[in-house]
Amino acid sequence: MFITFEGISGAGVSTQARALSEYLKEAGHQVVLTRELGGSPGAEDIRALILQGEPDRWSPETEMLLRSAARRDHLERTISPALEAGKMVICDRFVDFDRVYFTQRDKDYRRTVDMLHGHMIAREPTVTFLIDTDPEVVHQRMSNVSGPEMFGKELVQAERTA
Repeated sequence: MFITFEGISGAGVSTQARALSEYLKEAGHQVVLTRELGGSPGAEDIRALILQGEPDRWSPETEMLLRSAARRDHLERTISPALEAGKMVICDRFVDFDRVYFTQRDKDYRRTVDMLHGHMIAREPTVTFLIDTDPEVVHQRMSNVSGPEMFGKELVQAERTA
């Protein structure tokens, strides 16, 4: 099984992914817990490129390509080998995050994210759990967060103003 958890930063996505991973391991399953953006050495390098520097360093199109490249490496090096070995894969976010993140910036970007995903990744999770948390609670949790959580902070702000 390929299980993903989605939700804005601060919603508890990572906490729930870890909890399920621990539960399944205790039940005797072989589990690989991974994350996006990242999850493989190459994907982590791309993550660093995206997160370092000014937030507007990359155009949305360039950022989509970088994120797709990271996801492809993650799929090739981590997700697919684990699934082929009969392991369960639990991923802290996957493509749904990009679908929301880029659509929040411009609704027409959804087609581009889906096209890149269809051509470069072509794998969907077996099941996705959406962690839906009150935006005000998330905003309080994220009020002092900076750096790698910037994607989530933008989504929290968009959700609060919607």
